Amino acid sequence: MMNTYSKILLRFSAIFALIGAFIGSHMAGAGGYEFRTIHAHILVVGWLTLFAWAVYYKVFTPANEKLAALHVWTAIIGAIGLTGGMWLYYLRPFNLGETLVTIIFIVGGTILLISFALFVLLTFMETAEDKN
Repeated sequence: MMNTYSKILLRFSAIFALIGAFIGSHMAGAGGYEFRTIHAHILVVGWLTLFAWAVYYKVFTPANEKLAALHVWTAIIGAIGLTGGMWLYYLRPFNLGETLVTIIFIVGGTILLISFALFVLLTFMETAEDKN
């Protein structure tokens, strides 16, 4: 199952990489930098972090599969929620209320923070490799 987690995270990381590169290309071509914060977070949180976690699941087999599953899905949901909420908050592409947009931004970031905390727990737990 861990190989599946690795592949899922890798695929989402690739999608984030493409979106981040596209936004960077757009900003360079348009000469406008309205997307700079979103661009940076998409690349750091979406591409690099999810990629690093994909490598972790390829190299290690966490002892607690339920915690690993929770980590993977909070990582994906949190990365999408944070960067999507950030886009809604900073660029206001739709006429959504300020309270709703702020809640989406905060909830996405909080889910991602939970994912980071779960990853810390996983790294301090015994893995299948530790037993060998």
